[in-house]
Amino acid sequence: MINYGNLWRLSFMDVQQLLKNELETHIHMVVQDAIEDAALMIPDTVTEADALVLLLTPAELDDAAWSLRLPASLAAEVQGLRERGLFAAGLGQTEVIPTLGLLPCRSLVLSGLGAAAGGADAWRDAGVYAVRAALGRGLERLAVALPREAASADDTGANAAVNLRKRVHALAEGLLLGGYRMPSYAAATAQPPRTALREVALIIDQATLAAAGCGSAVETFAQPLAAARAFAIATQYARDLTNLPGNVLVPDTLAQEAARLASHYGMSCTVLDEAQIVEHGMGGLHAVGKGSANPPRMIAIRYEGADASSEVIGLVGKGITFDTGGISLKKPDGMEEMISDMGGAAVLLGLLHVIGRLKPKLNLQIVIPSAENMPSSSAFKPGDVIKMMSGHTVEILNTDAEGRVVLGDGVHYALQLGAKRIVDIATLTGAVLVSFADVATGAIANNEELQKEILNAAKQAGEKVWPFPNYPEYHDMLKSDVADIKNAASRDRWAGSITGGLFIGFFAGNVPWLHLDTGGTAWLWNERGTEPKGGTGAMVRTLAHWLCKS
Repeated sequence: MINYGNLWRLSFMDVQQLLKNELETHIHMVVQDAIEDAALMIPDTVTEADALVLLLTPAELDDAAWSLRLPASLAAEVQGLRERGLFAAGLGQTEVIPTLGLLPCRSLVLSGLGAAAGGADAWRDAGVYAVRAALGRGLERLAVALPREAASADDTGANAAVNLRKRVHALAEGLLLGGYRMPSYAAATAQPPRTALREVALIIDQATLAAAGCGSAVETFAQPLAAARAFAIATQYARDLTNLPGNVLVPDTLAQEAARLASHYGMSCTVLDEAQIVEHGMGGLHAVGKGSANPPRMIAIRYEGADASSEVIGLVGKGITFDTGGISLKKPDGMEEMISDMGGAAVLLGLLHVIGRLKPKLNLQIVIPSAENMPSSSAFKPGDVIKMMSGHTVEILNTDAEGRVVLGDGVHYALQLGAKRIVDIATLTGAVLVSFADVATGAIANNEELQKEILNAAKQAGEKVWPFPNYPEYHDMLKSDVADIKNAASRDRWAGSITGGLFIGFFAGNVPWLHLDTGGTAWLWNERGTEPKGGTGAMVRTLAHWLCKS
């Protein structure tokens, strides 16, 4: 018998330790009286602040009166940076300045809000950049002064309080997301200790609070801060899950993690193994998964936050834990990215943190078909015709178009479990990169109202989503001579993202349905803007806004 004891492996217990249910950061609001001096921005309650963070607009930076709040030598340094063109308060610009004892903290962090300073997106992004700059200097405890000059044009009447809460939510979310670090598996002796964001005090002056018509800070900001924390935890969890190596995360591990997380939040979870998948007639999931030594799983999670008569929303996420392309083998260059082919599943499991914490009044059915797509003597092949759970047959032209096949079974299973509206999310196609690069998520739907809801939620979340057309001609491209539908439209791959999405929509029938293709946005090869390298958790916050109507 071979002894594997000396080989590096991760157990499910180890995986659990890598996937966090909580963040280390304590974030809270502090109300100060009128602040005319920078030293007063750091409250007595934050006794160990490492840095004061100022979020600045270009107009404020140009205003000589603003610098009066800083000690003269620090104000001169800031103005010197502006005059030399090193800091103009543009969005994404940061500077860290030692205070040399002139403030009751080690450093002053400047983060630009840019020209659109009144929008929540600017506050979120400025928060991400500020924390990255701070952690880069070993600063773990921050006092963040809320901007006083960053109001939007509609900050009048009741809108003022609503907009202030939205901006505080976005800022807190950005600060928490800015602390994300991709896990490393390097030997502990080779790793320097990582700086982590420990505490954030959000400082607001009484005048700003009163001008917005708000009551106490606790009442005003309790919900935005709780939501921001839930959204950030969900996003970071999805990132960590997406970044797990393919030899660690296999379908059974994903199913175990789904069951653990559902149990943590008091939700029911059902997992079908490979035999039960066959018994249920899930021919698509069985076909894709049968080529791997790690058998497939069908995962179903139920959340009931409303009465039984309420509509059930279905969310279906692609859970391909590694995709070689199968018999239609991918090129080797860049194939390591395929650990992220379960990015749709990661988003839905991340959402459990939002649903479990904020408890929206709705009923939700989550379905995750999970498999490995591997080439072997038992793998499915081009030319195969398979029978799906719905009873429809599929002609397989390309085994690398496997995600839509498992999602077809996933969508039908969600319908069988009572879903009346369905959103599916998947790293479905490489073709979406041709349309949008890695900047935007593609969407296609059979229902304009549902599409409008998701696009509005994406706007609130600051995530880029763009809809594809749904013309009859695209449906015609999926017609097969030997089956009800084929899994690839043409050899030249015209309209690849559209037809890939419409294949899934075929199994939704007339039920309102929308597909999100995160093939370009779920994973980045390099850090870009506020998004990290590796798994991004794209669409977690969009779907969270949609479900929570926040």
